[in-house]
Amino acid sequence: MKDILGKALLDYYNNAYTEDIIAATSISEEDEIPLPYLFRDYKDMPSIEQNALQNAKGSVLDIVCGVGNRALYLQNKGLEVQAIDVSKGAIDIAKKRGEIHATQTELLALKDRKFETILLLSNGTGVFGRLAHIAKHLQHLKTLLNNGGQILIDSSDLRYMYDQEEGQEAIWIPADRYYGELECTLSYKGELSDSFPWLYLDAKLFENAANASGFTFEIIQHGGHFDYLAKLTIA
Repeated sequence: MKDILGKALLDYYNNAYTEDIIAATSISEEDEIPLPYLFRDYKDMPSIEQNALQNAKGSVLDIVCGVGNRALYLQNKGLEVQAIDVSKGAIDIAKKRGEIHATQTELLALKDRKFETILLLSNGTGVFGRLAHIAKHLQHLKTLLNNGGQILIDSSDLRYMYDQEEGQEAIWIPADRYYGELECTLSYKGELSDSFPWLYLDAKLFENAANASGFTFEIIQHGGHFDYLAKLTIA
């Protein structure tokens, strides 16, 4: 895939910031993603992200690490962190910012490692892509988790997106797929990314999937807009 995100992040990092990334999904119009926010400090993170970092312990795997905001914060607290992302540009920046253990790779390609804490944040269930891929990802995550370890992961219930508000036309809940399965694109400086799947999971469906894969599922925080932070441990 084109590294649209990495190109934009590198522009910002190299003081060539002139515009933001545009994101679009199959159920929403185009929306800007401000590049400065993607370099946020702990104080500017959502409370769910802050909570996850406060609960991180031992050796940590940060999946979809971006430019390393979370990993750098945890490293500064003395934790050992491995950070991964599919974006080469993001990983290049993370390394330059002082994140020693940052690797460009996909989750399913990471093997032969064990961690006390695995972080999947900023809608961490998105990496599953589709409902049909949840079990495969959860089983792989299990191989990366030490005994007594934890997965801290967040998501949102998108059903609210389909509700009709007064004066607005409702979006029909699709009959051929789960309503949290989206197709997304990113664009930057006239260049459009390939379409990619991104999954949002309501808490009940996620709990059922986690239990079926041998995990216990606990919500440790509800956010302010249909989002939540969950902790998965091996049952």
